[in-house]
Amino acid sequence: AYLGPEDLASHTRFGPTARTSVMFGPGGVSYVYLCYGVHEMFNIVTGEDGQGQAVLIRAIAPLSGIPDDKKIGRGPGKVTKALGIDRSLDRKHLGRGPLFIAEVDLSQPPGIAWTDVPARDVASGPRVGVDFAGDDWKARPLRFWWRDHPSVSGARGTTLSTRRKR
Repeated sequence: AYLGPEDLASHTRFGPTARTSVMFGPGGVSYVYLCYGVHEMFNIVTGEDGQGQAVLIRAIAPLSGIPDDKKIGRGPGKVTKALGIDRSLDRKHLGRGPLFIAEVDLSQPPGIAWTDVPARDVASGPRVGVDFAGDDWKARPLRFWWRDHPSVSGARGTTLSTRRKR
């Protein structure tokens, strides 16, 4: 999660620019950018108008359409490659159009939604790749994942596994 201009790891830390102005708009819109000239990154703008907030999508566990292979959807660059997301899908409303988020009919197998994951199975920790933001922002637990899910990527390709203390 990126919390806005005060978040020194956020693209909005310098205020609105041609690239980041979408993050200052209303939530429910895509923010897609090229990282290091190599990988497209897909974010969902989450804040109210003017807040500059977004969430980077780091992993997927597909229900259909592409193989449910942890190597395919583990890592933000692999997510965009697997889903065919590129910068032509930047600034798109995610409720309609070629890139959209749909509610799953959980009465039909094999549906599972984030809302079905018990709170005890949601973990949080420091974000990956934000060392430049300083110790305070680097250490904040603003990365959330489904505990022990095989699609969750970690720093330098490791898998995060957080066992419950008994």
